[in-house]
Amino acid sequence: MARNEQLIRQHKLLQLMEISRFGRTLDELRDDLVADLGLTKLHSRTVRRDLEALQAAGFAIQSEVVDRGRVYKIGQFNQNAVHEVGVSATEMIALAIGRELLHPLIGTQYWRGIETFWNKLQETVPDGVYDHYQRYRKTLHVFGSPAKSYEEHAGTLKTINRAIVEHRVVEIEYASVGNPVRQRRLEPYGLAVYQGSIYVVAVESGIPNPDNQTTGQRLRNWKLDRFQSAVALSEYFTPDESVDISKHLSKSIGIFSGENPTSVKIRLGKRAAAWVREDPWHPEQRLEPRADGAALLTVPASHPREVLPKVLSLGLDAEVLGPAEFREAVAVAVKEMHRLYQDDGESSDDSAGT
Repeated sequence: MARNEQLIRQHKLLQLMEISRFGRTLDELRDDLVADLGLTKLHSRTVRRDLEALQAAGFAIQSEVVDRGRVYKIGQFNQNAVHEVGVSATEMIALAIGRELLHPLIGTQYWRGIETFWNKLQETVPDGVYDHYQRYRKTLHVFGSPAKSYEEHAGTLKTINRAIVEHRVVEIEYASVGNPVRQRRLEPYGLAVYQGSIYVVAVESGIPNPDNQTTGQRLRNWKLDRFQSAVALSEYFTPDESVDISKHLSKSIGIFSGENPTSVKIRLGKRAAAWVREDPWHPEQRLEPRADGAALLTVPASHPREVLPKVLSLGLDAEVLGPAEFREAVAVAVKEMHRLYQDDGESSDDSAGT
């Protein structure tokens, strides 16, 4: 039996019943489980036992006989089930804002969960609370989320999720920017959402480790947008229990990460210091003010590419002082931009079209 197979199967059963208004028969649930989880076979008795286990755990699963047979569905909460939670107008506003910020997840199982929960709330809250919510919701508008969706990656994401839970090696086709598609084998540890994009936190399997790096040092963040395909193999890996994904992701400015981030020092002019004070780059940054209003920023980073776009966006109002690798990365970018803008833009555009 595959690892955590029962947990995955029961979670999928709940999802199937949540989205079914009129319920599903035992055979329908079994067929859906086989199709969604990629199983070769599944007995109805197993599905029945899973339903009974969920009922015993407190889920309000009800059954009734209709024309097509006995159907199962999620019923109203009762005293023996999970208790109904009261929601205030303020809490609904907070949830609505969070929902809009997560629009890039449209098409994924996460979004389906968000939508079913949101619809359930709207149906169950008292009219007075909902009216109050609607009035006050108009005072705050959310925009600026990336104009993207992971709907086309729903199947890949489902495969990755299953592999994370079951600790299975995944074979993927990955297309890094500017590079051809390559086949890779990953040991996935978790998922991360950063600025509207989903990343798979994983170790590349089968790659030599001459420096005897720890698992945490070998972890990389693989952008889901670049996955061309993903197949969960019948090959398992033993996860390193010492790995803490939250800590792994908190050590750098952006999505780049590493066990030992570098402290980067940046001189900020008066205006830049004010902007970074308003919108910090990292929770652990230090901003030391100067008498003239300027400041020295010290911030952790794992790769020069994290610092590069932020520093360039500040123009002459920011200067990387060190380490040398980070300063050199900015210097090279500035030289290349200078060379680019020395050319006649119109002539370059004309030549590109011929």
